[in-house]
Amino acid sequence: MTDAVAGAAREARRTAIILAASQAIIGSAAPIAISMGGLAGQYLLGPDKSLATAPITGFNIGVALGALPAAAIIRWLGQRGGFMTGTIVTALGGVVSTLALYQASFWLFAFALLVIGVGGAFVQQFRFAAADNAPPEFKARAISFVLAGGIITAILGPQIVIFTRELLAPVMFAGSFVAIPVLAAVGAIILSFLRIPAKAAGHAEVAYSDARPLSDIVTRPRFVAALFCAVGSYALMSFVMTGAPLAMVGCGLSTDDATLGISWHVMAMFAPSFFTGSLIHRFGAERVVAAGLVLLVGCAAVALSGLHLWQFWTALILLGLGWNFAFIGATSMVADSYHPSEKSKVQGFHDFVLFGSVAFASLMSGAVYNAWGWEMLNWLVFPVVALCFVALGALKLTGLRKAGARDHLA
Repeated sequence: MTDAVAGAAREARRTAIILAASQAIIGSAAPIAISMGGLAGQYLLGPDKSLATAPITGFNIGVALGALPAAAIIRWLGQRGGFMTGTIVTALGGVVSTLALYQASFWLFAFALLVIGVGGAFVQQFRFAAADNAPPEFKARAISFVLAGGIITAILGPQIVIFTRELLAPVMFAGSFVAIPVLAAVGAIILSFLRIPAKAAGHAEVAYSDARPLSDIVTRPRFVAALFCAVGSYALMSFVMTGAPLAMVGCGLSTDDATLGISWHVMAMFAPSFFTGSLIHRFGAERVVAAGLVLLVGCAAVALSGLHLWQFWTALILLGLGWNFAFIGATSMVADSYHPSEKSKVQGFHDFVLFGSVAFASLMSGAVYNAWGWEMLNWLVFPVVALCFVALGALKLTGLRKAGARDHLA
């Protein structure tokens, strides 16, 4: 029995390492799209720049629209085949975005980022795959392990942007997007080493008969609170991050300063992942989520304190740290709320709602920035964080009531 447990733990680590490595490479498409999407949108638009962030919104819509199909394809083809299908979609988006820049077509460019986002929906499933293939005591660590691959993403994506942005001049930004198919190809090679566990190789062992209706699962207090905090933290991160490069360039800072700011931000998003899982295991997911929400408040406070480079970068770092704690904590809560036979539909529903909200937040970021400026982007952090705390408080009260009822019956 001990040997079997040790073997399962080794296999879970191997799977997490492969997924983390692939996330590091394929995931680099996201910072390229996010850091350059708004600036390329400005470059392609006429005098009215209010839709500059629409390509980034396209990316987030793609992640949302791709969530349910990605979950279904992974279920049909298995993890390795499904994830490799995602790399093909990502590569296609990179090709189309490059063509759109050559044709100076804003809406084709926005569509191309939507396609890249659909490919990103497969990457978003990596964290669930790591958790599903791990023993219960390793689930939170497996999620953190995969997301830790984002540290390389934080370095690789922005550096690709800096060194390739003018590579295909006079067509600005095209060099950065032509790198995306290369990243997808390397990621596919890494994923080819993924082993499909026996329980995932066939469907015979999965007891679909015990699966609860989706409506029953998503109305449970723990899932509702987890989804609320995941959506709140991720949408705020997207809302502030999307507007940050525009604000930095608008304040007279360079494009490289804005790109490096995103690099620091993405690094802060993923660097804590080495120990976030351990914190969740020790203190509980709800406390880690609450700590992340406090960091998001700190981000807004620093951003509102001034417009110097250090204030932009510090705010973006706090934004990344807050996202890491809040989102990984919320994801861990979601992973505890369903049975193995329910995972595909619950994960797909979760990511559809999550990234639909994130897409709306990224679109509103450009509109709010153009109408009211950088300060308003950050003032809006406070009410959203307050609502997330209300959701956590309601979950705590529900748990106390249930405990009281059990004590009364005893």
